[in-house]
Amino acid sequence: MRIGIDARMYGPKVGGGGLGRYVEQLVHELASIDQHNRYVLFLKRDNEPDARLFNERIETRVADIHWYTLREQLQLGGIIDRERLDLVHFPHWNVPRFLKTPFIVTVHDLILLEEPRSAKATTKHPLVYALKYRGFREVLRHALFTSQHIIAVSEYTKQSILRYFPDVPAGKISVVYEGVTPLGDGKQPSTQRSAPNPYLLYVGNAYPHKNLETLLHAFSFFHRLHPKVTLTLAGRDDLFYERLRKECEEIDLPPGAVRFVMNPSDGDLHDLYVGASVYVFPSRVEGFGLPALEAMQAGVPVAASRAGSLPEILADAATYFDPVDIEDIVHVLEQTLTDATLRATLVARGSQRVKQFSWKTMAEQTLAVYEEVHQRKTR
Repeated sequence: MRIGIDARMYGPKVGGGGLGRYVEQLVHELASIDQHNRYVLFLKRDNEPDARLFNERIETRVADIHWYTLREQLQLGGIIDRERLDLVHFPHWNVPRFLKTPFIVTVHDLILLEEPRSAKATTKHPLVYALKYRGFREVLRHALFTSQHIIAVSEYTKQSILRYFPDVPAGKISVVYEGVTPLGDGKQPSTQRSAPNPYLLYVGNAYPHKNLETLLHAFSFFHRLHPKVTLTLAGRDDLFYERLRKECEEIDLPPGAVRFVMNPSDGDLHDLYVGASVYVFPSRVEGFGLPALEAMQAGVPVAASRAGSLPEILADAATYFDPVDIEDIVHVLEQTLTDATLRATLVARGSQRVKQFSWKTMAEQTLAVYEEVHQRKTR
């Protein structure tokens, strides 16, 4: 087969933490395990050099079109169709409407349907607002119903698809878990120094469904009980984190109680995880929850929201709280911080839990989907 991958989100620097990591690891693992098929990667100009794997079975094409734009819908399909591929894999729901090449799609979550506040969030991209309000459901519906197959990253995401789109056959959806990436391998040196005192850590974006405003309010109460403990928030510097900083200034917290680490490298993230006392994951909705697994990999106890896919992914290796109950958040954070026996149990369970998630296994199962779809087409 000649398989295309929409790799414009390749790498955390360009595609963001979760999606960027997913595309990056999918490409790397396929390059390692698949000795038969050929691949064409469609990339943005910013990440095309990083994705040159110098593998004779993998070609790259620059398709410098940003996601969630009208250009993506009108032009990307033609660029892909010209390659005459047997199949193309879209790692997100934003499939070009006029694409003729058979495709599969990965759905990470349906947050824009489940979380109206996130659906209304605006960004610096002028067409995002219109797409989210007027086009998201149509584009998503097209991706789900026109695709040859759907990959969901959790059982929770699969059930969300079936709940919002009951006409999608359940047999058309395969659950393929993501993996966990070892961080701090020395390739990217750390540029951030860890905080000297104990700290709670969150890693990720600051979109509304991440519930970081509620976390800040809960931390304001927690900090009164534990004044030496600070909160570190790490993610990509954008409008949402700017808003969060302003929110932080309006809350009754002393200077230095909340630390923002923007645009961290993998080396930075490694140091942040290793130095943290508790990793906190307050999301109201989550399709997978990769940062919590990265924290477990680093030996950090995790306190997470009892929402979305998090109980499915983290199982008994985390403590859980109600994401809208500030008192419950404070109580669980305090318990996770101070109970030595509980902490040791969580660390031990976490080290075992992360072994259940492998990028190699993810790529093997994804490749099996490619092959099954191709066989079905050629029967």
